Amino acid sequence: MQPNERRNVILEQLNKNEKIDIDALAKELDVSAMTIRRDLNYLEEQEQIIRTLGGAILNKPLVMESSFQTKEGKNAQEKRLIAKRAAELVQEHFTILIDSGTTTLEIAKLLKHKRNLTVVTNDIKIAAELMDSEVKVILTGGEMQNNIGALFGPLTEQTLRNLHVDLFFLGAHAVHLQVGVTAPTFEKASIKKLMIESAQATWLVADSSKLDQKALAKVCDLEALSGVISDSGIRSYHPEELTELLEVVAAEGEA
Repeated sequence: MQPNERRNVILEQLNKNEKIDIDALAKELDVSAMTIRRDLNYLEEQEQIIRTLGGAILNKPLVMESSFQTKEGKNAQEKRLIAKRAAELVQEHFTILIDSGTTTLEIAKLLKHKRNLTVVTNDIKIAAELMDSEVKVILTGGEMQNNIGALFGPLTEQTLRNLHVDLFFLGAHAVHLQVGVTAPTFEKASIKKLMIESAQATWLVADSSKLDQKALAKVCDLEALSGVISDSGIRSYHPEELTELLEVVAAEGEA
C-alpha cells in the first residue's frame, strides 16, 4: 500500500471512529508502528490531524457562536420544515419552553394562532414574535446577550429551577453521536441543562449542519432527550446508532 493510500485509510478511520491507535492500525495495515508515525507526522504537518499519546484525532475546530443576523439566513428552508414538525407536538393547554435560537424562532412563528397555550422562553425575539398573539408568554428574565437576544445569568437560572413544563424545544450549536449536545459557553450549557430538567419531554430541533460538531461545554447526552427533529440530512448520520438512543424525525416536504 502506497503512503497516500495509507493516509487516506487513516483519515477514513478517524472520520468513523474519532480516534486511532498506532499499534492497532499498524497491525491492521501490516506495516511497522514507525511507518504509521511517519504518516501521522505528515498529516499533522498538513493540519489534518492532532497527535495524541499513542494515536491521533481529527483536527476539527470547536463550534463558536455567531450573531443572530449571521445565523438567521442559514439553512432557512430546513429550519422552517423542522419548525413545522415541531409545532405538531404542541397540544392545547400545554406549557412549553422554547430555547433561544433561529430554529426555535421559526417554531414560535407557527404558534401565534394557538390559544390556551403558555410559552416560556429566554429569547426576547421569540417573546416579541408572540407579542400580538393570544399565547401567554413568560420571559425568564436575566441579562441579555448582545447580538443574540438570549437571556442568561443567575436570574434566568433561578426562574428555571422553579419551573415545570410539558415540552421543551432545545436548540443546539453542536450535536455529536458520542459527545452529545454541546454549547459554545458554560453559561449557555448551564441554562440548557436546567431547561431539560424542568421539562417532561425534551425535543432537540437542529438542522443537519449541526451534526457531527462539537462545542466547548457539555449540555447532555443524546439519550437524555425524547427525540430530535432535523432535516433529511440526518438520515445519513449514524442512522442505526442514533435511532437506538432517541426518536428521530426527518422533516421533509415544503415549508
